[in-house]
Amino acid sequence: MPRLKNLFYQEIVPTMMKEFQYKNPWQVPRLEKIVINRGLGEASSNVKILDSAAQELATITGQKPVVTRAKKSVATFKLRKGMPIGCMVTLRRERMYEFFDRLVNIALPRMLDFRGVSGRSFDGRGNYTLGIVEQIIFPEIDYDKVEKIKGMNITIATSARTDREAKRLLRLLGMPFQD
Repeated sequence: MPRLKNLFYQEIVPTMMKEFQYKNPWQVPRLEKIVINRGLGEASSNVKILDSAAQELATITGQKPVVTRAKKSVATFKLRKGMPIGCMVTLRRERMYEFFDRLVNIALPRMLDFRGVSGRSFDGRGNYTLGIVEQIIFPEIDYDKVEKIKGMNITIATSARTDREAKRLLRLLGMPFQD
């Protein structure tokens, strides 16, 4: 069992039950999934960029990414329906907890001038989205083999009904918020 999952069941569930007056441990919000998405606009003209981005995402997450394709044609971007434009990974269960642990304790502190993540990036339903500018903050990525610095969006989906519950859950799991 991952360290963070064990911490959740041993310490976080009793803390949140007491804090929010839940009657049942299954009412406590929990992580459902983490979705990592990389949009690569120039992948329509250079397919090699998509291959390296997918390989880096697989290295970071430990799971093979799915290539996302354009849903509509957009003439101004020279984009046709069905062209590859990015890649994404959905993590669940043990891989999700291990990735979250590495993100919070290793990757985020390696960012330049890091003072915490914004506490305003919740969507109103308890989900949190975080944008990362460069992939080299993850220790799995070899800096010498990186062709181009690219960012990614990380969405953490929780079962919380409100943003306040989700923020408290993420804070107890170790997410360093600014405020």
